[in-house]
Amino acid sequence: MVVHPKGARARVLLTSVFGPFAQDDEFGSRAINPIELYHNQVTREQGPFSIRMSHRSWGIMLIQHNIGAPSTVLDFPTRERFVREITRHHYDIIGISGIVVNVGKVRELCRLARLHSPDSTIVVGGHVTAIPGIERMLDADHVVKGDGIAWFRAFLGEPADAPIRHPVVSSSFGQRLMGLKGPRGGGNPAATIIPSVGCPMGCNFCTTSAFFGGKGRFINFYERGADLFRVMCEVEAALKVKTFFMMDENFLLYRRRAIELLDCMKRAGKPWSMFVFSSANAIRKYDIRELVELGVVWVWLGLESPQSGYAKLKQADTQALTRELQSHGIRVHGSTIIGLEHHTPENIGAEIEHAVRHAADCHQFMLYTPMPGTPLYDEVAREGRLRPDVELADIHGQAGFNFIHRALPVERAKALLDGAFRLDYERNGPSLYRLMATMFNGWRRYHADPDPRVRARVAIEGRQLRNGYGAALWAMEHYLRRSNHAVSERIGALRQSIEHELGGWSRVVDASVGPVLHWAARRDARRFPAGRPLEPPTFVDRRNWA
Repeated sequence: MVVHPKGARARVLLTSVFGPFAQDDEFGSRAINPIELYHNQVTREQGPFSIRMSHRSWGIMLIQHNIGAPSTVLDFPTRERFVREITRHHYDIIGISGIVVNVGKVRELCRLARLHSPDSTIVVGGHVTAIPGIERMLDADHVVKGDGIAWFRAFLGEPADAPIRHPVVSSSFGQRLMGLKGPRGGGNPAATIIPSVGCPMGCNFCTTSAFFGGKGRFINFYERGADLFRVMCEVEAALKVKTFFMMDENFLLYRRRAIELLDCMKRAGKPWSMFVFSSANAIRKYDIRELVELGVVWVWLGLESPQSGYAKLKQADTQALTRELQSHGIRVHGSTIIGLEHHTPENIGAEIEHAVRHAADCHQFMLYTPMPGTPLYDEVAREGRLRPDVELADIHGQAGFNFIHRALPVERAKALLDGAFRLDYERNGPSLYRLMATMFNGWRRYHADPDPRVRARVAIEGRQLRNGYGAALWAMEHYLRRSNHAVSERIGALRQSIEHELGGWSRVVDASVGPVLHWAARRDARRFPAGRPLEPPTFVDRRNWA
């Protein structure tokens, strides 16, 4: 690679695409595709009980932290804010990151950069680079596919294989609950840790796996549990957190690293909690006690149909696994794909019913979607089944098929997806309730555990249940009393059990705060039946800046 003439003295701007997001516009934003993971893909049919929060653009933050050049991260700017940044400050390099649906916004940022900062080198990265022929769609000098850290280091003349320095990153921001602002992290804020990128399982539809090398390949930033432990200690001290969201596509797959991390936690007496991604076969590498001691309190688990044939589900009874994890206080975030190749009008109802019967704490439903860059996309393209009438901005798995399904009519896709969300909500109740039920299971089982680390972790959740979570249960119970009496009864039984076993001020808090939340939930549902439109603020982070 040719090194930039200024090397590590070059000024670098790293930017995400611009807002607003939750609206239909000429740049590819869609009202149906807001920039909120949960409200978009998990809880969007749960009315005022939808989980509302946003997340930073971790990729560009990670790149910034691993280059020595003076740099700025501009996250969620407006077009005007982007122009102001590149006209008030001279940048030698402007890096733009985006995903496939935001290709129109990436194109517009390239145009604005060329117009207002013509001497800058324009670099485009992120999943948008998987689009076939992307180089001809954008006015960019470089299109970077895959590892952006190594590329930027090489371009700046720095060692590309230097150890990874992890930024201090809060997991989420902008929490709202039932129409009101919520406490940071729901009262137990988390930090994001990125141990690796990619996934060696290589499911044919997975954009992340394909982007970082495909099946059998991934990029591991931290090989040893001791290295991961050191990073987590640094982040704990900086953010005053004890909970970590491990942004790793299959964290539990690397057992040696996880067990070494557990040994470090034991020696230091760390009562940490972890949210992790895992496949069913990876979880089975551990006994439940190891997961509890490791602090795994949340598992994002693929629950594709047993007939799908994916290796990660081989010989896995995911319903039994879900119930086992929940009985030990481990929340399960299920993920199910609708429109797999074996789905037909005759079996799709049973497949959705199978998914809903898991009663996962949260459940993501997505349409089977051939995304550019994936093996599935290449296969469907070779077969001539890609739909030319679907714009790139609409390939996000929440609106419709972008290909011709062999059995399911294109016009049924969204109805099937929406029906799955509604059935899960009507049958199992709000995710907020399910999460609290599983937390209570964990408290009951482990609040007197002989391991002081486990006791300390569970005590935090006990305080949450005692000091406010019950008020949310009160509000849900009364909100659903007429529309879904069976679920309302279950919520009420949980609230009463918590009040009875945890005691203290819980009854007083529930009875006084619960009606306020109930009123706020009803008001929010009346004013915003599809959920209040929310936009993230603009973040500006400067590093090595003079």
